[in-house]
Amino acid sequence: MPAVPHTRPAGLCERHPVVPADRLVAEMVPPPRFGGVSFSSYIPDAGQPSQAEAVRVLEGFAAGLDGRAGGGGRRRWFRRAAQEPSGPAGVYLDGGYGVGKTHLLASLWHAVPGPKAFGTFVELTNLVGALGFQQAVQALSGHRLLCIDEFELDDPGDTVLVSTLLGRLVENGVRLAATSNTLPDRLGEGRFAAADFLREIQGLAAHFRPLRIDGEDYRHRGLPEAPAPHADDAVTAAAARTPGASLDDFGDLLDHLATVHPSRYGALLDGVEAVFLRGVRPVPDQATALRLVVLADRMYDRELPVVASGTPFDAVFGEEMLRGGYRKKYLRAVSRLVALARDGARTVS
Repeated sequence: MPAVPHTRPAGLCERHPVVPADRLVAEMVPPPRFGGVSFSSYIPDAGQPSQAEAVRVLEGFAAGLDGRAGGGGRRRWFRRAAQEPSGPAGVYLDGGYGVGKTHLLASLWHAVPGPKAFGTFVELTNLVGALGFQQAVQALSGHRLLCIDEFELDDPGDTVLVSTLLGRLVENGVRLAATSNTLPDRLGEGRFAAADFLREIQGLAAHFRPLRIDGEDYRHRGLPEAPAPHADDAVTAAAARTPGASLDDFGDLLDHLATVHPSRYGALLDGVEAVFLRGVRPVPDQATALRLVVLADRMYDRELPVVASGTPFDAVFGEEMLRGGYRKKYLRAVSRLVALARDGARTVS
């Protein structure tokens, strides 16, 4: 079929989204790739009994959040004292990459009646940054369940912020569920040794019942190999014939990201079907790198193919960054960008 010409693709740099607070909260749902999962669609490994046990515990946890107990809903204050649970207010799924933690977390979210919210740790901190602490507490306190994927504590400030936020939500009857690759009493271990930080970690851990999920770690076998980058003119031509394409010079996009709050990166991609980037290069500093991580997450959530020229995506974060405290973030971003670049390769061929 001959290519259909299209008008010049708009760049992400031309977008300045304004997102109202109610949309930020309403969009806290599982990403599309987990939009239809359930406990029944999770297939436990027969050789890893902790996987089946996690399903059993989560199904019981969901059954307790059917509106007869816990937070969410109206007139919570009339019944909370009589129905306050004696155990932890949440569950915490710990395990390596590729064992299905996000699948299980999304299954829990789907199994529990609303109001409820689902977001990554980064999205949660960005929500607080966009709304302010008190408004974020108010916006989430009416929820029955808050699911937090990819729980991270990369600096003491985020630790204090999230610990305080979750403590307030638990007081208001909200139940919690989270995933991470580190047990809750080990979060931050080996990075920050300040006494205040450790106290915050201990207080945060008390909210959760840890569930260890064992299994083969599929994504810790080194960085994935990125597809070869394209020529600049090939990227430009492919963008011109692709409906819903965005086209940007990578350096300009990095600069633009600094002017947009990370909570709006999802809105930045509204209506975009594929992302085209010219002149990809290693990111110059950590602040820029962390913004790129958030954008990569939002593109991956939306399964947007990426076509790029310049540096391969497995080389956008320097060795010093990959040895630092944000290593896990950067490895995840590389994995996701490479996967999207492989999807995008079919657009140019």
